[in-house]
Amino acid sequence: MRETADIETSSADYARRFSGQAGKYLLDVQSQAVRRIVEGLRPGHVLDVGGGHGQLVDDFVAMGWKVTVAGSDAQCEHNLRQLHGKRNCSFVTTNLLHLPFATAQFDLVISVRLLSHANLWQDLMRELCRVARRTVVIDYPSQSGLNALTPLLFGLKKAFEGNTRTYTNFSRREIERALEQTPFRVTREIKQFFLPMVVHRATHAVAPVRWAEGIARGVGLTALFGSPVILRADRALY
Repeated sequence: MRETADIETSSADYARRFSGQAGKYLLDVQSQAVRRIVEGLRPGHVLDVGGGHGQLVDDFVAMGWKVTVAGSDAQCEHNLRQLHGKRNCSFVTTNLLHLPFATAQFDLVISVRLLSHANLWQDLMRELCRVARRTVVIDYPSQSGLNALTPLLFGLKKAFEGNTRTYTNFSRREIERALEQTPFRVTREIKQFFLPMVVHRATHAVAPVRWAEGIARGVGLTALFGSPVILRADRALY
């Protein structure tokens, strides 16, 4: 079995979802969350699984990390290099469920925009943890808060994105149960948005919507009910 959802997330169609003012805003919030979630880690070698979209490469290079991206198809490397212009990292084409790396080879393993589209997500989680020495970071859409309206908002999302795929929402407990099969335990999480991301895209992230998001973050609503979640798990015996 193979997981190939990263082919779509590396594509030009997917990149267009993050174009314009709304896209910049969404990526800026993600960038800030990722930087916060890895605070305290000494820069080393990071493996970005399914990262052909190139959204994390520059952040990690700027923080002093050596970056390797793993993708399921040669098209992902083509998109990373030619479409997204990321040449400051290594790339490996591989089965994401059977990564060609030694156990605990990477200081940090990260995967965003992949888990919710993976059919064998528990197997993927175990493999991320296998090759991580210190820390694993993933993101996932939450079952709680306004994101619970996903079935009702899917039509709106598809209208704006055109090629929207179905995806899985998770509870924190589901993620914790999957990690129980590994030496890793949740140590930190950051929830990115109180309003569904499609609202930001539909309104082009106009100032009043960004202000509303900021207020929700400031009064703690985002921390309680926000989505997507960026989650960090550390090796328990490290």
